[in-house]
Amino acid sequence: MTALLKTDLGVIPLLGRGKVRDLYAVGDALLMVATDRISAFDHVLGSGIPGKGIILTQISLFWFDLLKDVVPNHILTANVDEYPAELQAYRDQLEGRSMLVKRAEMFPVECVARGYLAGSGWKEYKARRTVCGIELPEGLLDGSRLPRAIFTPATKSQDGAHDENISYEHMETLVGAEDAAQLRKLTLRIYQVAAEHAEVNGLILADTKFEFGRTADGIVLADEVLTPDSSRFWERSLWSPGGAQPSFDKQFVRDYLESIHWNKQAPAPSLPPEVVERTQAKYLEAYRRLTGRDLRID
Repeated sequence: MTALLKTDLGVIPLLGRGKVRDLYAVGDALLMVATDRISAFDHVLGSGIPGKGIILTQISLFWFDLLKDVVPNHILTANVDEYPAELQAYRDQLEGRSMLVKRAEMFPVECVARGYLAGSGWKEYKARRTVCGIELPEGLLDGSRLPRAIFTPATKSQDGAHDENISYEHMETLVGAEDAAQLRKLTLRIYQVAAEHAEVNGLILADTKFEFGRTADGIVLADEVLTPDSSRFWERSLWSPGGAQPSFDKQFVRDYLESIHWNKQAPAPSLPPEVVERTQAKYLEAYRRLTGRDLRID
């Protein structure tokens, strides 16, 4: 299978290209297409991971369905047969990797839930014993389980740079106190349900981030959800606080880029076949472990 790095849907209006997804306007709806692009250190790399967009989309669809009684979502359909006629000519670019969704007014924050200390949370904890202003006990390690899951919002990056962690009080000034409280409640509830599902399947959901929007029907869960691109999934049996944990994400990519001493400036390098294959296998394993199903990438 060849990696799909860029979609081309002819006269269908392209609204934008993110690091992974291409977004199109389709009447009153939006079409989200997950390509096989992969980014690291805030740069899209020169080569993709074949089928990655399909894997991410199928994981998101699994979670949207599992969580539908917890929170409404923006999905209209992911069945290309049900797409408008003008999209049928492009089904080779859309099958398995696209979602037709409701338009929503998106909240300008990333809603992050953390059950374990890792990443930027670990860096802040080392410096100040807090994460987004939330005080934590002394003596925690990189990878430690937190006494309880915490909500740590972040601002959305508009230029491809890192999202910036903010305090809950800052979030209130951005979206209002009532919506902030509702988003925090939803985020922690979704995290609880997802973490319990992961635990049953031998995985730890260390942290994750969600995006929410508002439609005429109220607040909905949007974008992607609980994929290896937006969440840290760890192997429960190998969990050992005190350093980086074996994870189901693009760590093979990061390790390779560090090994070649890339300066993390454009242009980003391409990946050797073995790194591509190992990364694809990790994403497929995450799908299998989370859903209990196999996914063929031909």
